Amino acid sequence: MSAGGELRFAKMHGLGNDFVVVDATAAPFTPTAAQLQWLCDRHLGVGADQVLVVDPPGESGVDFDYRIYNADGSPSGQCGNGARCLALFIARRGLSDRPQLRVRTSDTRMMLRREADTVFTVELAAPELRPAALPSTLDAVPAATYDIDVPGFGVHRFGLVQLGNPHAVTLVDDVDAAPVAALGAALQAMPLFPASVNVGFLQVLDRGHARLRVYERGAGETLACGSGACAAAVAGMLRGVVDDDVRLALRGGELRIAWSGSLSSPDVPIRMTGPATHVYDGCLQWPNP
Repeated sequence: MSAGGELRFAKMHGLGNDFVVVDATAAPFTPTAAQLQWLCDRHLGVGADQVLVVDPPGESGVDFDYRIYNADGSPSGQCGNGARCLALFIARRGLSDRPQLRVRTSDTRMMLRREADTVFTVELAAPELRPAALPSTLDAVPAATYDIDVPGFGVHRFGLVQLGNPHAVTLVDDVDAAPVAALGAALQAMPLFPASVNVGFLQVLDRGHARLRVYERGAGETLACGSGACAAAVAGMLRGVVDDDVRLALRGGELRIAWSGSLSSPDVPIRMTGPATHVYDGCLQWPNP
């Protein structure tokens, strides 16, 4: 669907990171950026951080393809909270009754597994630790941290992790006092990150527990960011400040992240476990582009 007509959707969220989810397995859904912006607008449309679209599989070995759009209409390659909601959506709509699914985004594949009624584990591909893969113009070999001079904020130390989306993660003493919006926007605007970057602010409480806020590209700060939580956990593990199985408290709730890789052996999938919530099903008149 790209012009006028009825759009059926579900409103869902993962720890407050909220989504409009659309089933395009039977009919194509080809929205314009303006239509997506309207749909995500919290005053004029439904309101959401992102729009998720379930497509038929585009290759063998995959159960569904999975498109992600940010609130500004731009595409995204990954969304961990969205993936859990996608799994619940597929089950509720009767699109599959399999307890474990493989889905493909524009950038990666993921495994989705149901643990309980509304609790799911998402197994993401191994993180890419080369700065050039974010992409970044930083000319450096993979390292646990990089010192970056952010205009207006001076030098901050970041871990860089590519997980379908690019992430930069910095440690803070108090996540509530961190300049999330200002520093996040400043880093995103730097030519160092040609495709922008999601910015995570990680406060370590102990080796098994940390707090996190994420300033996402195309959406601003959200209540939770699944891929951002995975990236923050990896960054913390590489710095040696958290264990390889850690609970992350975000503003919308808690996620559990497990990864047994290292800087020299990063090719290990990441497992993220957390809830998904169905809010309501809806139907609206889709505007002309």
